[in-house]
Amino acid sequence: MIARRAGTFEVLALLDAHGPFPGKRQDHFAGATASDWRRAERIDPAAFGPDDTWELDFRCYAIRGPGGRVTLVDTGIGPAGSPASGWAPVPGQLPEVLTAAGIGASDVDTVVLTHLHEDHYGWAVAPDRTPMFPEARHVVQRAETATLGEHDSAMSYVVGPLRAAGLLDEVDGRVRLLSGARGGSGAGRGHGGAVTLVPTPGHTAGHQSVLVEGGARRIMVTGDVLVHAVQLANPAVSYGFERDKEAARQSRQRLLAEARRTRAVLATPHLNRAFVPAVESRESG
Repeated sequence: MIARRAGTFEVLALLDAHGPFPGKRQDHFAGATASDWRRAERIDPAAFGPDDTWELDFRCYAIRGPGGRVTLVDTGIGPAGSPASGWAPVPGQLPEVLTAAGIGASDVDTVVLTHLHEDHYGWAVAPDRTPMFPEARHVVQRAETATLGEHDSAMSYVVGPLRAAGLLDEVDGRVRLLSGARGGSGAGRGHGGAVTLVPTPGHTAGHQSVLVEGGARRIMVTGDVLVHAVQLANPAVSYGFERDKEAARQSRQRLLAEARRTRAVLATPHLNRAFVPAVESRESG
């Protein structure tokens, strides 16, 4: 189990699945130059599969705080028959991975959904649509749910069931989820830190990232602000499935500039490295 600490918080990388994305990588990042691709391959060589395919992880993160409280960031691709089944390597392994990490469903008191794409909410509910984490509030930006139509798969598969169970918490903007205990020793001395939702719109209308900070350390759980190392090599490169490419570019550049300034570590769902120092990105025009 790969983990990093920030003060009183432990951030665990939870691999739900791995596989190729449909199509060739160049088809999804049309603005990337040969130089961008060379730099991306140095950052994440495992992403470069045969015949120009894109190999990617499908990863969630657990943030374990004081008292054993757990915040789960995203819930992966889900079981066979989930909305991601048409293209992602289902079934995912998140339930087994959580068990291996010593995390039971009742230990999770918060689930953050960075956005409502099908490879990020798959295990929020069981195949019978009952919540997988029945004691957790599920936090999503109101701007995200506002874009869903009545027949959107995210609405029928996850938003509707969570609302019916009273577990959906729709928020607006930057929100502090929890604070760490003060005192102690090492990096956490005098600064217990916090877990904060950071709006990063563009990939979707209400996309959000999660900042974990404690002591002198910062970990940014990015969500799909960046999905491939080519966007770390050159943050101006757009991804074909971004809802608003200009907003996504601005969010990505702001997040990476701040992460570089504070020497944060990036926790990414789709790179084949669970934790990447932000300094591996570069400034872009």
